[in-house]
Amino acid sequence: MFYSIHSNMYFLSLLLFFGLFGHATLAQSTYWQQEASYTMDINFDVKKHQFEGDQKIQYINHSPDQLDKVFYHLYFNAFQPGSMMDVRSRTIQDADSRVGDRIQSLKQEEQGYQRIRSLTQDGEAVQFEVVGTILEVTLVKPIEPGDTVLFEMKFDAQVPIQIRRSGRDNKEGISYSMTQWYPKMCEYDGQGWHSNPYVGREFYGIWGDFEVNITIDKSYILGGTGIVVNADEIGYGYSDKEIDHSDKKTLTWRFKAENVHDFFWGADPDYIHDVVKINEDLTLHFLYQDDPAIKPVWEKSQEKMVHAFSFIQPRYGAYPYPQYSFIQGGDGGMEYPMGTLITGKRNFGFW
Repeated sequence: MFYSIHSNMYFLSLLLFFGLFGHATLAQSTYWQQEASYTMDINFDVKKHQFEGDQKIQYINHSPDQLDKVFYHLYFNAFQPGSMMDVRSRTIQDADSRVGDRIQSLKQEEQGYQRIRSLTQDGEAVQFEVVGTILEVTLVKPIEPGDTVLFEMKFDAQVPIQIRRSGRDNKEGISYSMTQWYPKMCEYDGQGWHSNPYVGREFYGIWGDFEVNITIDKSYILGGTGIVVNADEIGYGYSDKEIDHSDKKTLTWRFKAENVHDFFWGADPDYIHDVVKINEDLTLHFLYQDDPAIKPVWEKSQEKMVHAFSFIQPRYGAYPYPQYSFIQGGDGGMEYPMGTLITGKRNFGFW
């Protein structure tokens, strides 16, 4: 999230990106981090706002502990009447007024969910239980220290109307702001499992690699975490080639990101996609609506973002990834590896 360019907070904000999303390493020999690398194939239906997912996670237990269970976050389940987030937002004294009773009022087709159809550990079916926004998995075989296992999952999901952070059809008209959108392995560290129910904050995650293939209506332009590795098949500003998609109904966008803790994306058929190259190692992407009310601000902001990165890199170190994307999304500022979702209708002073 960015602040006025007249304030030092402007530069501190980008420094926060560098600190949060660079892979931390410590000198202590006893330090360890779990590792979870994802491969996901997503088939997205823009008419129903639903998608089917095939997910594989290669999970490495770097801890000194034997693990008898694992846990996943199912964030979309929070956007259902009666969920913990819903009840909390309606009953506690200091609730987020932006949520209020909005979840309670969602119709069935406006709600969110993630439903697990199957889950295996190294090819063997496991037992699992869904409790609100948490999936608890009883393992077929314990994961010993140093072991690597493969979890394979099939799941269905529905994207909720945008309430907070994630969702569809927000007040600015962006089709999809896809954060906290997939079943995500919970973190395990020296304090144990962090299988906290989702009530509004959600960022702790396991580092690893992501390969995410999203098949969606060809009219949608996407941006997010990772490099579009099939840019010459996609076009839309990711390649200099003019590509004819007239013979297709859908496109498959293939993203790849290395050494990150999460994956987000945004999608809209009206995005403009501007590309600004800072140097041979870093490219900035700007995706925003083709709206005369906001286009001048987004164009002007590009110069300032180049200035910010150019100021920071020689002083504090190179940004650790090859690109960063600024994407008009839904709700406030949502910072992620290699990009941020930010609402578009802001004056230039905000940047």
